[in-house]
Amino acid sequence: MLLGMGKDWAMTFETVLGLLAGSLTTIAFLPQVIRTWRTRSTADISLGMFLVLCTGIALWFVYGLMMGDWPVIIANGLTFILAATILFFKLRHG
Repeated sequence: MLLGMGKDWAMTFETVLGLLAGSLTTIAFLPQVIRTWRTRSTADISLGMFLVLCTGIALWFVYGLMMGDWPVIIANGLTFILAATILFFKLRHG
């Protein structure tokens, strides 16, 4: 169900677990984003890896939308923004 919360949506253990996992994997990108933003240096970052990573994150986001899975939608939406920021700096500053 597209963007639906379902008829019995509640904060189940599975939902809390998904939100926690998504939060941790999203937060993991913050130090690299901050460092890249400050230094404008992306020499040690693989362009190919970040292109594939951003594509995968975008696909997980679309999957979350299609399934109406809010932890997947939120985590991958935010993670995509952070990863895309690094990718932007990589493309801009090499």
